[in-house]
Amino acid sequence: MSTDLQISSLTSWFPSAKSPLIISGPCGAETEKQVIETAVAIAELNKVNVLRAGIWKPRTRPDSFEGAGENGLKWLEKAKKETGLKTTVEVANAEHVKLALKYNVDILWIGARTTVNPFYVQEIADALEGIDVPVMIKNPLSPDLQLWIGALERINRAGITKLIAVHRGFYSYSNSTYRNSPQWQIPIELMQTIPSLPVICDPSHIAGKRDLILQLAQQALDLKMCGLMIESHIHPDQALSDAAQQLTPVALSELLNSLVLRVEKSDNIEFQNTLELLRRKIDKIDHHLIETIAFRMQIVNKIGEYKSDHNVTILQLERWAQIINDRIPFGNNLALNPEFVKLLFQLIHDESIRIQTEIMNSSVEIKT
Repeated sequence: MSTDLQISSLTSWFPSAKSPLIISGPCGAETEKQVIETAVAIAELNKVNVLRAGIWKPRTRPDSFEGAGENGLKWLEKAKKETGLKTTVEVANAEHVKLALKYNVDILWIGARTTVNPFYVQEIADALEGIDVPVMIKNPLSPDLQLWIGALERINRAGITKLIAVHRGFYSYSNSTYRNSPQWQIPIELMQTIPSLPVICDPSHIAGKRDLILQLAQQALDLKMCGLMIESHIHPDQALSDAAQQLTPVALSELLNSLVLRVEKSDNIEFQNTLELLRRKIDKIDHHLIETIAFRMQIVNKIGEYKSDHNVTILQLERWAQIINDRIPFGNNLALNPEFVKLLFQLIHDESIRIQTEIMNSSVEIKT
């Protein structure tokens, strides 16, 4: 699905973002001292472009820290004057937009809990009509690309062309290494759908733990994302929200210095020739893989017909368990990621169910 968003390039309105755009600061603005000290410390790194701080915190439970409100905006404005850093805050409604602009916030961002609801996004879009301010939009909580694109379109139609998408991962019911599932394929598809749209990553919210942030940040840059939003707090263990995922400014400096910035293309002829040769091998294997899957589905068709003739249910849980218990160890012995093998066969099984369902339905129609 294509979209006709009008997007200003990141470097046209933020020249320093020719290298990765780095946004950092505390999860929440808690006290004036905390905001100022954190801002000064990260500004001294000479690597951070924008100071972030949560002013209104949409917490799951009402007794959790819900932000400092307007007072936090005053602290942020003071930090901006002392450090020269641009500032950004999350807004969830029209009143937030009004107050953020009152205190000269440079960039607004729409959080995942807001992106998920078109009514909330439209209220913010209406409040932004005629105002030239950059807006970052985080992905919705659920892995719904169209919902994410829809939020971008609503803000764009209000006249905002300075847009950035922020990948912060997706909520998952299953136990995972990460707080939020990365599901990299979704931001990749977004970049393919809207090539002019700058996309950055929030590895703090994906990770949920500070020791996982570096690997996620590196992967984001390797996937051509153009910046990072990383939470930093002067005393993270004392933070009133998301303490486990915040870094000290010193740790932030070490992380940023550890990142490897890679080029998209190489001019080396030997490299280009070798890469092309390897890609041709991949193409050949992919064609063979598709042919093999097609042959498998032909057998699925026969199984569906056989089940239909003998009035047997489509889903055979014992057989499905047998497949999973066999294929995952088999793939593991060949150095394949077990989660990948499981997901691959879930997709194949879903298609098998679809094919057999069509066969069953057609036989029912004939009999009636």
